[in-house]
Amino acid sequence: MNNYVYIVSSLPELVKELKPGMSLSRDAILEEITSQCSKKDREVISFLLEGFEPDKLDRSFYEKALSHSDRFIREYFRYDLDTRNAKARVLNKALGRPEDTDTIVLEGAEDHVAENQAETDAVLAGKDILSREKDLDLLMWKKAEECTLFEYFSLEAILAFIVKLCITSRWAVMDEETGKEMFRKLSSEVRATFSGVEFES
Repeated sequence: MNNYVYIVSSLPELVKELKPGMSLSRDAILEEITSQCSKKDREVISFLLEGFEPDKLDRSFYEKALSHSDRFIREYFRYDLDTRNAKARVLNKALGRPEDTDTIVLEGAEDHVAENQAETDAVLAGKDILSREKDLDLLMWKKAEECTLFEYFSLEAILAFIVKLCITSRWAVMDEETGKEMFRKLSSEVRATFSGVEFES
């Protein structure tokens, strides 16, 4: 049986183990979280983590994600796919290639309207590559929050934390200053969201 209350209440302490500007102990934190989860929930978490491996993000992955039994997985990766397609279309335009080159349009989704088109277009209009990547990740961060609105003691709340942990870990490697900024953001949000929550006995 999962103990979501215990897992969520331990997040502020787990975040204290992270070191800003250094290689983050992401795997150790994930191991601590998954050790408290059922086999089914560990499988959901494993699938989520695949979404942070570029070589896994093909048509097959998104087909599985958008038909997944978990609501967070479906909603988050629909948004992720919209964002990646938008990036590809901007690059295609700059290179004079057909608009849908290297995009993934799933069967039955031809008329899908990208949820984040305006926000993504605004970010992609920026000239600085690093800033664009950061702002795109912040859109994904925001989406994870939206998927867990008023969710405190659930698998979805844990999945949102893992998304933020992965984004923070990525930037700790890519850019030291941005990594520190993401670390502060994660630490602040975890303390504000979970430290003051009344836990059920």
